[in-house]
Formats: sequence, structure tokens, C-alpha cells
Amino acid sequence: MTCRLVKKGLATPMVQRTLAVGLDGFEVSLVDRLIAAGELPALSALRDRSATYLLDHGSAARTGLAWEHFASGLTPEAAGRSGVVTLDPDTYSVWQEGARFEPFFERLEARTVVLDAPYTDLTRAPHVHGVVAWGSHDPGVPTTANPASLLSEAGFPAYPARSAIYSNPWPSADGTRTMAGELARGITTRTDAATWLLGRRLPDWDLAIVVAGEPHSGAEALWHGIDIEHPLHGHPSAAPAAEGLGAIYRACDHLVARLVEETAADQVLVFSMGGMGTNQSDVTSMVLLPELLFRWATGGSLLEVRAEWAADPTRVPLFPVGETWTTASRTWYPAPEVTRGPVRKLAARLPGSIKRRIRTLVPGKAPVPAPRDSLPLHWQPATRYQTWWHEMAAFALPSFYDGRIRVNLRGRERRGVVDPGDYERVCKEIIEMLHACRDVRTGESVVASIEQVEPAEAMELDGGGADLLVVWRTGAYAFEHPDLGVIGPVPLRRTGGHTGPYGFAYLTAPGLTPGARGVRSAFDVAPTVVELTGNSPISGMSGRSMLAAD
Repeated sequence: MTCRLVKKGLATPMVQRTLAVGLDGFEVSLVDRLIAAGELPALSALRDRSATYLLDHGSAARTGLAWEHFASGLTPEAAGRSGVVTLDPDTYSVWQEGARFEPFFERLEARTVVLDAPYTDLTRAPHVHGVVAWGSHDPGVPTTANPASLLSEAGFPAYPARSAIYSNPWPSADGTRTMAGELARGITTRTDAATWLLGRRLPDWDLAIVVAGEPHSGAEALWHGIDIEHPLHGHPSAAPAAEGLGAIYRACDHLVARLVEETAADQVLVFSMGGMGTNQSDVTSMVLLPELLFRWATGGSLLEVRAEWAADPTRVPLFPVGETWTTASRTWYPAPEVTRGPVRKLAARLPGSIKRRIRTLVPGKAPVPAPRDSLPLHWQPATRYQTWWHEMAAFALPSFYDGRIRVNLRGRERRGVVDPGDYERVCKEIIEMLHACRDVRTGESVVASIEQVEPAEAMELDGGGADLLVVWRTGAYAFEHPDLGVIGPVPLRRTGGHTGPYGFAYLTAPGLTPGARGVRSAFDVAPTVVELTGNSPISGMSGRSMLAAD
């Protein structure tokens, strides 16, 4: 590698150009399977000439912030951010928050161009050129370009698969086939956009970062076609799902081939921050856990599943063709007017000025405003219980991954009901309750493990933190508790999730010997990019370069 320091914006002759290609949600076990079948020739050739690594994201994968971890170069502990969902303990409002940090590559002495790197806030990186949130999965930022004219220039196309990014079409074989085809075409368009951006529009770069989000979307929607043990593998949509995910991976292989060939980069890093597998969280964390805690805390019930599902909770519940999880989930709960008592009904009719005055009489901290670009979470079933959170001893936060339980702690939450002296007792009671729950379909415990915040640290837990974090053993459709009864069943939303144990990295650089190098931390990717560009290590960055000796 050629080490050099340059001033931003100045020509830098004799530079080793570095191309970093992020394949979001690209599952390494499927990559290996398709390479063995001869379906990914570019990645096969790249793997043969690369140092290869498995990437372990550890418990940080549960935050849902993998791409912020790359863009910032920070662990959750270093960033002080434990999750993508934030709770205001003053108002009990929740939101999904985007990027918080300056991208690490803004601090590099390297001319940098990016395309669709999630959680890359270009407003915090004026020296970085490119486009973000164009066609990415969970971009963490609004669509932004630097220079701003890029989005309207003739050479830069509109993204053609926006409707497929978060689609979950498994009830329909035809819908599954259509969604997969749209994502594959999205990668083709991404390939054209990336080669135009790096080869014609902004050709004078030292570091190029291109991220493809389509395999992330594809794995979440189509994984039942890949996993022969998946409960929906026998569904009519499984065959087109398998064909479609294969087509998405082949399109990514072509993306890598064209970028490597047309950029003629000296150093190439192709990586995925984490792996994918069968979804174990959507039903458990989004639906069953909130209802379980509501029954435990109040003695009441909100969730009302369909009669045909409840008749035999051991069967996998299915949607008819044309129905979606989001629209169906709205029918599982009674209207708020039905569930409110007379006091709440009266309070709901009070003028806003009086309600605001009443709230000022309750002591607490100043409300934490949601960031301007935050996303609402009203579609998450957990928010159906939000009206009661301030009365409950503990409640389930909206979650995209593992179960996240917040104790309503006096002195931390504005209307907390659990005395700090009772914190450990309440947590123990919830843990015992969870371990008593069984998957109705299999009879197994629903819990793999539960992590608890130390009592001495509970009062300092930030708004994104959970007192208890539940790692599920399986993706249950229904829980059964000996005292609280059967909860569910309800169908899956996404068939795939972030359950693969490893991401991966293929790295080629002058003087780097090819071969397998074992397991490294996913937090080592960003420091590796820093070293590849010839820069000195950035102070405060988590991880260490993969070029360093183990």
C-alpha cells in the first residue's frame, strides 16, 4: 500500500485507489452455496485472490444499527446509543431515529465518493461526494446528494424498485416473483448508476464506497424459499422466493464484476456487516411480547386473533392472497374508545390547553423532542399499548429484532410506578414469566437468553435502552403461559431476519496474501478502510484494521 497524506480537493498522483462494496444482508452461507454451484463467478474469483474473513457483530447486531456502526466507526458503547428506537421517558413517546454521527471518511485525507451507504449523513460530511438514501434499505438519512445537482442529472437514473424495498409478499406466489424481479432490476440500475458516478461524473476519487441494499430486502422477504426447515418452505411462494433470491445474488455478482473491472481499483474490499436467516422476531417481539406484558401488568387483554387461527394455534397461520401484515395487524386490536375507561374517555374530550396544563403539574424532565428526520412507529403493534405504558410496571418497546422490555422506573420515567428498590424483583418476575412461556407449535421454551441491566446502572439507561433484552429461541407464532394463557397465533411479517451468525469480507491489496483469516469483529471494517487509504488511525474509532496481525 502507498501511504500518503493529501489536502482535500487536491490532485494526488500515485494513489492506491480503494473500492469498498457493501452487500447489505448478503448471507455468506448462501454465497458459498452459489459459488459452489458456479453461479457467482466474479465473487468466486475475488474470493480466490483475497484475504477472507468472517465478521462477528456480536450483541451489537441487536441494536439494528449495523450501518451506523460502519459509517461512524463506533460501537454502541462508544456511541452511547443502544438501539434504533428511542423512548422519551417524559412523554412515553417513541420514534425510530436515523444517523447521529459524522461519517468517519469525512476525516480522511482521501477524495471520497459514496453511493447509498446507509447512515451516511452528507450534511455532516461536506468533503464527501455522492448520493445516499437513493435506493437503500433503512438508509437512516433523507435522500441527499453532494453536489445537489447529481439527483437531477441525466446520467443518474431514478431508482426503479422503491416499492419493493420493504415489501413482504409471501402470501402470493405471483407477488413474490414480481417483488424479486423488481429488486434484481434495482441492482442492474444501481450498477449503471455506480459506474457512471465513479467512472464519468466523479472519476477523481481515492476511496469509493458503494452499498447495495437489495439483498437485505430480498433476504427478509424471500428467505422461506432458501431454508428447507422454514415453516413456510412448503408454501406456493417458496419456489419463486428461492429463484428470486438467487437472481438477486447473481445481480450482485455482476455489480461487483463491473465495478472491479471499470474502476480498475488497486484495492478491493467486498463485505457484509452481518448474516441473515429465518425470522425469529417479528411475531415474538412486535406482537406476542407486548400482549404478554400487558396481561401480566394489567390483567387485561388487547390482542384479538382471528377465529380460524385461534381454533388450532399449533398450525402455521396464513394470510389470504392480497392481504398484508400491516393492514391485517390493525384488525387485531379493539378501537381505543372500546378499551378506555370512563376517566380516559372524559380526559380525551378535554381541550388541548387543559391537558397540557395538567401535564405540567406532573414533575419530570423537559420533554425530549423527536429529531426532525425521525420515523414514526405507529404501524408497530407494540404502540397499541402505549396508552397504558405509564400505568404498567414494564412494557415492550417497539423492536425490529430481539425483545426489548422497559421497566417503568420511578425517577427515570416521568410517571414511573416501580420503586428503584423493587427493580431487581420486578426484573426477576418478568424473567421467570418469560421462561415459563412455551412455543405452542413446538412445545419448546420461547427464550434462548435474557440480558438484564445491572440495578446500579438502571437509572442511567438512555432512551434507546432496554432493562431486559430477550433473545428468542425460535420464531414462535403463539406463546402459551400457564397462568396468562395462549397469546396468538399470528402470521409472520418477514420470512427472513438478522439471524445469520456472521458477515464476511473479501479483501485484495498489494502485498496481501490470499487465504482464510478466520473471524474478526465487524467493527474492524471501518479501521481497515482507514488504513487502506493510507491514513493514520482515527482517534476514538472502535475496532482495529484487519491488516493488523491477529
